[in-house]
Amino acid sequence: MMRLVTSPVSAPELLALHAVRLGGMADDAAVAHRAGLPHEQASELLLDFEAYGWVRRVAFAGTEGWTLTDAGKAEGERRLSAELDATGTRALVEDVYEHFLPLNTRIHSALTDWQVRPLPGRPLAANDHDDPRWDDRVLDELTLLGRTLATVMEPLAVALPRFSRYAARYAAALSRAERGETRWIDGVGIDSLHRVWFELHEDLLATLNLPRTA
Repeated sequence: MMRLVTSPVSAPELLALHAVRLGGMADDAAVAHRAGLPHEQASELLLDFEAYGWVRRVAFAGTEGWTLTDAGKAEGERRLSAELDATGTRALVEDVYEHFLPLNTRIHSALTDWQVRPLPGRPLAANDHDDPRWDDRVLDELTLLGRTLATVMEPLAVALPRFSRYAARYAAALSRAERGETRWIDGVGIDSLHRVWFELHEDLLATLNLPRTA
């Protein structure tokens, strides 16, 4: 891994706009939480972004929130690129991303094993979680991935503090899963392992302006 680089905290405007992208659709509270900003500040920024045409309000399946417009996505990517140039961290993010990719393959495999346990004649049988050894093996892999992720992310968390919460969020979800709250592995609508990992992947791709197919 590359040497640690220190840099200032990201601008609130970047954090709030980027939080909308990471959430896909997010209300004021979710943006404030994800960006690490006071609720009032996040709300004011979102109204500014709406006036600039960068975000718009949407409603879906009984929920409402903000989502990026094409102009907002482009502005976010411009600000992310400018931050990398200003802090000299582009090479570091690229290096971390290269170390992240094999971990990404492993977690997809682990999450698939959590959801699917092949049986004779049924290769895609749903995991009914009646085999403790199978589930324990998956949890062991998820635990190892969490430790490795913390090591991989450490230099980036120092250089760009907006990346500092991923390892802790992953560890918090894993801790709940290990206590028997297994929905924290792949649950929807909560800060599950799957959600944390998806957001981290999206964060790295957006920061480097790479398509998700990368």
